[in-house]
Amino acid sequence: MVSRFPSRSKKEECLEKEEEMNMAISTNNSIELKEERIQLVSFKIGNEEHGIDVLKVREIIRMSNITRVPNTPLYIEGVINLRGKVIPIISLRMRFNLPDAENDSRTRIIVMDIDNELMGFVVDSVAEVIRIAISEIQPPPPIVVVGIDQECISGVINHADRLLVLLDLEKIFSAEERKSFNDMIQ
Repeated sequence: MVSRFPSRSKKEECLEKEEEMNMAISTNNSIELKEERIQLVSFKIGNEEHGIDVLKVREIIRMSNITRVPNTPLYIEGVINLRGKVIPIISLRMRFNLPDAENDSRTRIIVMDIDNELMGFVVDSVAEVIRIAISEIQPPPPIVVVGIDQECISGVINHADRLLVLLDLEKIFSAEERKSFNDMIQ
């Protein structure tokens, strides 16, 4: 009588191959799970799209009345009162030496914690929060965006057929500039 089932050795062989495939799948899944992901807030300044770490963003607010402060650099638009706390407002357009533009209904202030101090950064619009794998971040080429200080560019990301310049806004100001911000709000 011929058995419908393969001989024990063939059966064992099939089980062994199945186990190897499951281990390979498990290994691939664990590699994917181990790949660290970060979330970025993407925003536009002019025609360029940028991203910043969402963990540094305290909140995103609509443009409000900004009180000008005399004798400050052009990129400092002034200060605002945000729930009893006075914070400096910086125009990223002006800081990056881009042409000035009128604020409109899409203009936002991204309030961030920079070295334990709140600061607001004016951007043309905020697009979305995106999740990316850290492996997607490529080092910036020598010249990424004209007018942006190279120190504050931490990488470039090709995401959904568009390039984002990843900024580290903690590196946008010198220690001397930070001190002047503290003097301004006190």
